[in-house]
Amino acid sequence: MTIRVLLADDQPLVRSGLRVLMADTDDIRVVGEAANGAEAHQLVRDVHPDVVLMDIRMPGMDGIEATRIIAGEATTTRVLILTTFDDDDSVYAALRSGASGFLVKNMDLDDILAAVRVVAAGDALIAPSVTRRLIEEFAARPEPAPRSRAVEGVTEREREVLTLIGRGLSNSEIAAQLCISVSTAKAHVARLLSKLDARDRVQLVILAYETGLVTPSR
Repeated sequence: MTIRVLLADDQPLVRSGLRVLMADTDDIRVVGEAANGAEAHQLVRDVHPDVVLMDIRMPGMDGIEATRIIAGEATTTRVLILTTFDDDDSVYAALRSGASGFLVKNMDLDDILAAVRVVAAGDALIAPSVTRRLIEEFAARPEPAPRSRAVEGVTEREREVLTLIGRGLSNSEIAAQLCISVSTAKAHVARLLSKLDARDRVQLVILAYETGLVTPSR
């Protein structure tokens, strides 16, 4: 199965580099390019990509607004944010808008390809190092009102798992921390997604912050 990818970035050089990278793969094909969010949204409607690699800061409609619109429509297209974290304080807003993952442009090219495959398969991707940076960013923002009802109905073990997800741990790290098998950790994550009506792991991370299960150090 070929993964259809749309590149959304206002820098032609970045789009060209990614296009060349993906041309060397057997399972990923670039089906369109956009220089801003409005173009990306229109192309999603026209070519129905599996994944949009979306920059945040673009002229006109930015990547955050485009992600919010795309994620809110009845589409199977998933958005993977690809930007420069150190220069962009809008990462939290981008993930909150419905993105299924977040990458930084200085990542290894192979890691970017792997992330595209993960997101296309219906999973979400937030690297633990990125999650820790997101916690720091979140710490600088006004604390939101706790949404205690959002975690009603989960077991104590599931609450522990949600907390560890919020801290950026992978399934294998959660398993090691709680002395359970990786398959059991995966099952807990799947139940949390269902019980909390979360689109993917990214939303679980955000929910852990917003409900106060994860308290950033200041």
